[in-house]
Amino acid sequence: MDPAFDKLLPVLVHAGVDFVLVGGVAAVIHGAARVTYDVDLVYGRSPENCERLVSALRPFHPYLRDTPPGLPFAWEPRTLLHGLNFTLTTGAGDIDLLGEIIGGGTYEELLPHTSEFEAFGVKFRCVTLPKLIELKRAAGRPKDFEALAELEALRDEA
Repeated sequence: MDPAFDKLLPVLVHAGVDFVLVGGVAAVIHGAARVTYDVDLVYGRSPENCERLVSALRPFHPYLRDTPPGLPFAWEPRTLLHGLNFTLTTGAGDIDLLGEIIGGGTYEELLPHTSEFEAFGVKFRCVTLPKLIELKRAAGRPKDFEALAELEALRDEA
């Protein structure tokens, strides 16, 4: 499924969800040319924010990505509160909900390393380019290392 960032991010912002954009879409926001297929965000884990997040995504029918169809999955606030990180597929594309991120911690810990950006008709918090580079290094996956050269070039140009 083609990602619909132009749908997912405005829905979350209009619902008042506390989140920080990280990952490939954050890289694109900073000027990277890489293609990405999902939205990665670190979300606030308060009960109220989990309620807003569940309500906002419910119309898109979130389901655990890469799991067999029919596996029981209850999309509700207590699911988020009892879990931490979720890789989901939705009717508007794939989204990774991270309660914590390696190299960045929780939503509250990541907030000082964000800036406000405007895209898709809304304003939202996005991790800064230097912090995104740290996150990619900390993740240590081959695809993250591949992205580092471009991100470091963008940082050096800024």
